[in-house]
Amino acid sequence: MIRPCLAFALSASLAFNSVAAGLPDLGDASAADLSPATERRLGEQIMRDIRWNEPSYLDDPEVESYLNALGGQLVAAAGGESSFRFFAMRDPTLNAFAMPGGYIGVHTALILAARTESELAAVLAHEIAHVNQRHIARMVGKQGQSNLLMLASLLVAVLAAGSSDQVAQAAVAGGAAAGIQSRLGYTREFEREADRIGLSTLEASGFDVRGMPGFFERLQRESRLYENNAPAYLRTHPLTVERIADMENRVAKMRYRQVPDSDDFTLVQARLATAAGSAADVLAREHKAWASASKPGPAQRYGYVNALLRAGQLDEAWRVFGGFAPAERTAMIAALGAEVAVARHDWRGAEALLSPAIARFPNARYLHYRRADAWTAGGQARRSIDALRPLAADYREDVELWTRLAQAYQAADETREYHRAQAEVYAMQGLWMPATEQLELARRSGTADFYAQSAIDARLRELRTRADEARDLERRSGR
Repeated sequence: MIRPCLAFALSASLAFNSVAAGLPDLGDASAADLSPATERRLGEQIMRDIRWNEPSYLDDPEVESYLNALGGQLVAAAGGESSFRFFAMRDPTLNAFAMPGGYIGVHTALILAARTESELAAVLAHEIAHVNQRHIARMVGKQGQSNLLMLASLLVAVLAAGSSDQVAQAAVAGGAAAGIQSRLGYTREFEREADRIGLSTLEASGFDVRGMPGFFERLQRESRLYENNAPAYLRTHPLTVERIADMENRVAKMRYRQVPDSDDFTLVQARLATAAGSAADVLAREHKAWASASKPGPAQRYGYVNALLRAGQLDEAWRVFGGFAPAERTAMIAALGAEVAVARHDWRGAEALLSPAIARFPNARYLHYRRADAWTAGGQARRSIDALRPLAADYREDVELWTRLAQAYQAADETREYHRAQAEVYAMQGLWMPATEQLELARRSGTADFYAQSAIDARLRELRTRADEARDLERRSGR
């Protein structure tokens, strides 16, 4: 759930960002719908606040990488021009939501509740359809909000609705007109459209189309287990018997396909299941399951190793990890072994796992993170720098890469480059003043050749402009 204080902050910041971001005046009849560029800017603002200010944001590179790989497969089949980013929220309610600009959040409870990967894919396909069909922009056009403050409140409400009435009330208190709570969810028309398009996407992606009606029907059936409230997903996505029947009728006309779950799906579920709760309780549960299993599979072994790691039983975690067959050592499994090795200060053991895994799975960026951690902690910061610099150049918005690059520069006593990298980390958080201060320090940190100095000066001008805009927004908002 999005905290009430964040709902207030988002409502205010989005409203006053209209000047700096060049957003349309929604009171103008010509701006009845949001432009794609405006949607993207709004989504970026909300996403930045979630990542850096929302405690329930799950900062787990393996889980986020899996969601983006699964979502990317669906997006490719769906077509459309939107770019997407998928992320997880640590939350016990069953929910998922699409934000402006293609940002799609999934609660960890929903990932764990999915009985098959096709069920999880069905939810993502449904959310992708909401984005591609620009349902948020169309809602704005239909409701006719007269200013951006109303829009900000609506977006916050759509994002947070269902998890807590208190959050919705905070959005209303932030400036929305009376009656906004009746518009928190998507309309039935939009839901049917997302069902139809989502089903087609699911089929084109090679998943079992039965996952969509099956998961929604189970959500509705199990809603009676929730005291006085349906699961959050049903409140933000109104579900009817007619909708389920329509999905089932469409599925009956599609080709039957039995689709096995991917290894990463079962590993992600094991990772999430062993990350929640006290370390002692999780270990007791996993140890009992491990001891009673006649032939534990990779996901069960993964979960047990993760539980041992959390509980600090590092030697036993390393021993159990050694039971993975070489053929079973996927990117996620290699990364877990490296986590254990680093916790044991076994830098060579971590590298021995990660370097071959990176050769096999070069696009799994979390493997690069883990190897950089091992090299920097093991006194080989220069190797981290050499490996991370080209990646950071390719992925300018990857804060995990830039954070590790800054750490490596600091460990290698490369002061000027440390300040430059740290400036990028701050910039990705929207902390423009600290970012400019870091670049000022970089300018004064020793001599730099002409090209390096020119690059620093150019970036400093960009960040000063953003800092001036931020100060102007604060002045306008009275903060």
